[in-house]
Amino acid sequence: MRLSRYFLPVLKENPSEAQIVSHRLMLRAGMIKQQSAGIYAWLPLGFKVLRKLENIVHEEQIRAGHIPMLMPTLQSADLWRESGRYDGYGEEMLRMQDRHGRDMLYSPTAEEMFTDVFRAHVNSYKDLPLTLYQIQWKFRDEIRPRFGVMRGREFYMKDGYNFDLSKEDALHAYNRHLVSYLRTYERMGLQAIPMRADSGPIGGDYTHEFLVLAETGESEVFYDSEITDLSFGDREIDYDSVEQCQAVLEEFTSRYARTDETHDEALFNQIPEERRRTARGIEVGQIFYFGTQYSDAMNAAVQGPDGKPVQIHMGSHGIGVSRLLGAIIEASHDENGIIWPEGVTPFHVGIVNLKQGDEEADAACEALYDSFTAAGLEPLYDDRKERAGGKFATMDLIGLPWRITVGPRGLKNGVVELTSRRTGESEELPPEQAVEKIIKIYANHRVTGL
Repeated sequence: MRLSRYFLPVLKENPSEAQIVSHRLMLRAGMIKQQSAGIYAWLPLGFKVLRKLENIVHEEQIRAGHIPMLMPTLQSADLWRESGRYDGYGEEMLRMQDRHGRDMLYSPTAEEMFTDVFRAHVNSYKDLPLTLYQIQWKFRDEIRPRFGVMRGREFYMKDGYNFDLSKEDALHAYNRHLVSYLRTYERMGLQAIPMRADSGPIGGDYTHEFLVLAETGESEVFYDSEITDLSFGDREIDYDSVEQCQAVLEEFTSRYARTDETHDEALFNQIPEERRRTARGIEVGQIFYFGTQYSDAMNAAVQGPDGKPVQIHMGSHGIGVSRLLGAIIEASHDENGIIWPEGVTPFHVGIVNLKQGDEEADAACEALYDSFTAAGLEPLYDDRKERAGGKFATMDLIGLPWRITVGPRGLKNGVVELTSRRTGESEELPPEQAVEKIIKIYANHRVTGL
């Protein structure tokens, strides 16, 4: 993409309404625009990152054997009355009536709709296990929406629902989701710690939240510092293996890590003092097992092996896709702007022409642009007739991991400057070597479009 043809309305000043870093930088980098309290328009750069995150979530869900579909954003209140949650959910639910006076609501979550689809089409244990999921917009009418996409009213969310014949099978689905989430977050450049949590209005006996440590997190968290040394890495897991999934769960949940809602001071004090940590965390996902809570209420049963009806066991599993943008920025920025991890960057490399209109510099930039495009990467070429300082400031603000600077002086020596956004370190290389180095870096990351 050539910056002269792109829509990137960056701001030079910090917006007064932005209270935390991610909100401020998303507004300044031209990623979002507030339309009303807690509701944002996603501008091209923000939408591009949102789609990258969505693609990673889809890939890891499908890898785990889960099946994507799509539900409507509006739901009938009758389903929620059937489950018993309509009156108790609270004022966060946006309720309305259609022109015929039927009670409707804007989906805050979708347990009831997925259970309804399941009971209408699945009748036999032979069709189990089954996990369905969607990535869809949700709405919760927060009393004080703040912090940009971190706590908005409208948000983009992956929500999945497993349907199993027994508690044992459903707990395997729970463990399988924990494994897939660890892979998902690491691909995004995040360390998200699974922590024992409270189930809230969704209900359930087993639940873990995934939290990213950040000073602006809404939750106080308590954990054993050893947990931050863990990494899922490149290991391959057979998602059908109960033993492998259970082993990963035990590895990542055996050390103390809890939110303030479930914190146990006595257990915490059993950890050696030098390993006890208290911090703030940003929730980016949660998994639940709630047994037959919804199948009992909504009569979702299948014929078991003995021919008798069996109430199915369920769980739900969510990832806040839009919230992840804020979490990544909170965890990865400096005083100059965003620092995107390679796995989710909107463009893979920035090209800065120090002397637009110079025949040799223009030709070198075009050659770099074509080389990256041919390799399946997406460069952002700053071809504006703008001073060098302004171009560098824009690149730092939007946070592309790598920048190549092209100017007449370097070209006379046959080199361009390659700069790492994260470290600030630069090196001079012939253009072909700079291209080869960037291609090699991204060979370790699955490159996705949009």
